[in-house]
Amino acid sequence: MEISSNLTLNLLNQPFLLEKRIDLLFAIKKCGSISKAAKEVPMSYKKAWEAVDTMNNLSSMAVVKTEKGGKGGGGTFLTPYGENLLKTYKFLKNEQKSFLNRLESMTDIDNGTLKTIGRIAMQISARNQIQGIVEKVEHSEVSAQVYVRLKSGNTLVSNITKTAVDNLHVRQNDEVTAFFKSSNVLISKDSNLAISARNKFEGIIDSINEDEINSEVIVNIADSEKIVSVITTQAIKSLGLEEGMAVCAIIKSSDVMIGK
Repeated sequence: MEISSNLTLNLLNQPFLLEKRIDLLFAIKKCGSISKAAKEVPMSYKKAWEAVDTMNNLSSMAVVKTEKGGKGGGGTFLTPYGENLLKTYKFLKNEQKSFLNRLESMTDIDNGTLKTIGRIAMQISARNQIQGIVEKVEHSEVSAQVYVRLKSGNTLVSNITKTAVDNLHVRQNDEVTAFFKSSNVLISKDSNLAISARNKFEGIIDSINEDEINSEVIVNIADSEKIVSVITTQAIKSLGLEEGMAVCAIIKSSDVMIGK
């Protein structure tokens, strides 16, 4: 499946830069003539002039100018403002292409996995981003405990402010995404370790990516749901961590953010 879309920029609630007009501007830049540019696009000479007039009228500054006669014989050319519009449009077009590629790779229309689309626009630096369903929300005077059922069957607890819950309109059975930094994930070989952290997930080390100082430990907590922890390489050696080893990933509830 391929996802495609045209890019149109509006100005004063009117279509300003359509792809056909952009093609015309590039052709004018190349040919220095409206008639030659119109043939290259292609479009009629009349439509080309109408497009130029519309862009010039809608814009705060002229996009295209025409000179008659003179030493250089006259011609049609882009103003500095017009040149800058092309650069801006090319940048936006590249960003749009990148977005559509991400959309295409994360969407399977045949299987109906369209819910992914709603999360594509959301970007955050937290390494761990896990989707789940809100089981319940417990309110106190200032904070709230949000219990999120993950697809692995585990329940993740997030301690956020009551105001945040109200602003997000978090309710039971809502689909949410939990975020937490990899540096906030502790790793223990003892699943019975007494610790105040609310979230303790047993799993198997899927992989270890070692660096000189810090290393990344990826733990599969079931159903290919993975939690990433970044700890010191020395800690990995001290604990004797290896791929395939059973461990416990520990996260404080106060370190877990919720997004909708």
